[in-house]
Amino acid sequence: MSKNIILKGITWNHSRGLLPMVATAQRFAELNPGVEITWEKRSLQQFADFSIQELAERFDLLVIDHPWAGFASKTKSIIPLDEYLTTQYLKDQEINSVGASYESYNFDNHQWALPIDAATPVASSRPDLLAEHGLSLPKSFDDLLALADKGLVAFAGIPIDVLMNFYTLCCSLGEDPCQTDDEVISQETGVKALKMYRQLATKIDDANFNRNPIQVYETMTKSDDIAYCPFAYGYSNYSRNGYARKLLHFHDMISLDGKTNLRSTLGGTGLAISSKCENLSIAVEYAKFVGSPTCQASLYFESGGQPGHLAAWKNDEVNRQSANYFTNTLPALERAFLRPRYHGSMFFQDHAGDVVRDYLMKGGDENEVLAEINKLYKESKTLTVS
Repeated sequence: MSKNIILKGITWNHSRGLLPMVATAQRFAELNPGVEITWEKRSLQQFADFSIQELAERFDLLVIDHPWAGFASKTKSIIPLDEYLTTQYLKDQEINSVGASYESYNFDNHQWALPIDAATPVASSRPDLLAEHGLSLPKSFDDLLALADKGLVAFAGIPIDVLMNFYTLCCSLGEDPCQTDDEVISQETGVKALKMYRQLATKIDDANFNRNPIQVYETMTKSDDIAYCPFAYGYSNYSRNGYARKLLHFHDMISLDGKTNLRSTLGGTGLAISSKCENLSIAVEYAKFVGSPTCQASLYFESGGQPGHLAAWKNDEVNRQSANYFTNTLPALERAFLRPRYHGSMFFQDHAGDVVRDYLMKGGDENEVLAEINKLYKESKTLTVS
């Protein structure tokens, strides 16, 4: 193998985002002398917002969010992995996708990233606090409101999470958002979802409107004030002994109709390769290594990662070390809603959450909220590559 090959990667600033990439890079370098892979990190908000086109100018390897797939297809800022990986390898990835994770990076008939990390909003709890209060996990929306009345409930309330959970309520009321070009959701479903969300929002501490999922989990584990979170992107780190002051347990979510559980909005991350990478063959080999079922269920998970390969989610040892996080939440992943990924979707995502969040915090006319997000949605559909 060629000597003195250096690859640079960019990921996001959490143990789940950074540590497995550092560990896999180190092991890959040990297996391939002369190769060095370094990883830098960016904040969770920058991860969601910062253009992959700009990042691809500076980095060889990118951990990305799947709504960028449409943008990637238009700009060709990252390479289509289906032109570099074998059909057999990609078929294994597809068959062993956790929910729609593999599909989420496929756009215009090309695979723009490997799903190395799978996530969706799920429920979480402090079993010790629930027991202390003589309470059990809520099963219905009314149960959730009753628990919130006791001051024991939180959810992530920053704009992006608010929008994703608005999608969740719409899906769970029987209608998927963004299925037409001019309307995010029907008036009937949209109004009902907003009213339900506002009803819950009035019962939580306003501090939660400045918290992302990580900050919610940190608050749940550092203090003894919050016993339950009904929906936030799951982090298996908090279900592992020694990671935080208190252990969180993760669960499937409540049901609105008593028959099916909430249908949340798929998240997770994918590993992509810049079109500007000068050592594509090595970068592709590293991507294969990270996404392989063996690595995913061992080194990747053990280094703090949240795998994207189904074999890892069903692995007994992985579940033993994480209080059955993966077994308990897999049903939620398998039915999760795949949000829009067209070129302008990031513009809509960046702005619509502010509108919904403002309504949750202050109240207002639900029809006006829907009109405003529809306006943003239609504008996003007209955006072109700059």
